[in-house]
Amino acid sequence: MQVIANASQWVGKTFSIWAIVSAVLGFLFPEFFASFAKFIVPILGIIMFGMGTTLKTSDFVEIIKRPKPVIIGLLAQFTLMPLIAYLLTVVFKLDPMIAIGVILVGCCPGGTSSNVITFLSKGDVALSVSITSISTVLAPILTPLLLQLFAGELINIDLANMMLSITKIVIIPILLGLLCHKLLGDKVSVVEDALPLVSIFGIALIIAAVVAMSRDTILTSGILVFVVVVLHNTIGYVMGYVIAKLSGFDETQRRAIMVEVGMQNSGLGVALASLYFSPIAGLPSAIFSVWHSVSGALLANFFAHKDKDAV
Repeated sequence: MQVIANASQWVGKTFSIWAIVSAVLGFLFPEFFASFAKFIVPILGIIMFGMGTTLKTSDFVEIIKRPKPVIIGLLAQFTLMPLIAYLLTVVFKLDPMIAIGVILVGCCPGGTSSNVITFLSKGDVALSVSITSISTVLAPILTPLLLQLFAGELINIDLANMMLSITKIVIIPILLGLLCHKLLGDKVSVVEDALPLVSIFGIALIIAAVVAMSRDTILTSGILVFVVVVLHNTIGYVMGYVIAKLSGFDETQRRAIMVEVGMQNSGLGVALASLYFSPIAGLPSAIFSVWHSVSGALLANFFAHKDKDAV
């Protein structure tokens, strides 16, 4: 079991590399990797189940113990990222289907990798886990409603079915994971050890599949989409930190909220795009998965050097 744990840790630390490799492979071998598109939803469900096995009721109690930073983090997550996404689609006059994809990823909850990046950035991990957990639980309601608000003029949003889909893809697997943790107790540590390995393999496969299906769009608009994604992620980081600072939070809390705001559950964005829109709409989420892995690692390195210089 220690071998699995060590392998998971190593793969987790090098995720940005695997994300880039998977995108390149999907681009070079589109016929092969496009065939995995039908597994996007089940893969995300498995990842969410794994997330559920790592959660505890204390992760949700944090909002009672420390309501202000959790609520500020959630409000920033679900207001800033959709708004930034919408403004970017207007400024860059994006193709409607790509614009929907950009707004979609902005409306998604925080990503699980944000907890790892917060830890590496020496941020408040408990706060990060709480915001991720609660934003994920709120996603079936807030993600479709926000998408309707910011992208309703571009396409008809099937609110009821999308809410049901997110519940099936995210909430039910997480609840099953929580139940598994409750019933098995410490025995579930085997799953926890393997979780980073499974999650990263799954996300890498999703990235490769979306890149493969969107190869023609990448050739014509790939650079523009990449620029928009980088700006979306970066502005999210900066605004998250600024709002946390203005709210009077300490440095560890600022870093946690910064990362939570800037990093999205882009896997959910890909899954929803594949179910309700088109592979092209999933492209911003796929690129976001690659980029926020890179930017998260850079952010952690920045704070590591900053803390070292401050000593």
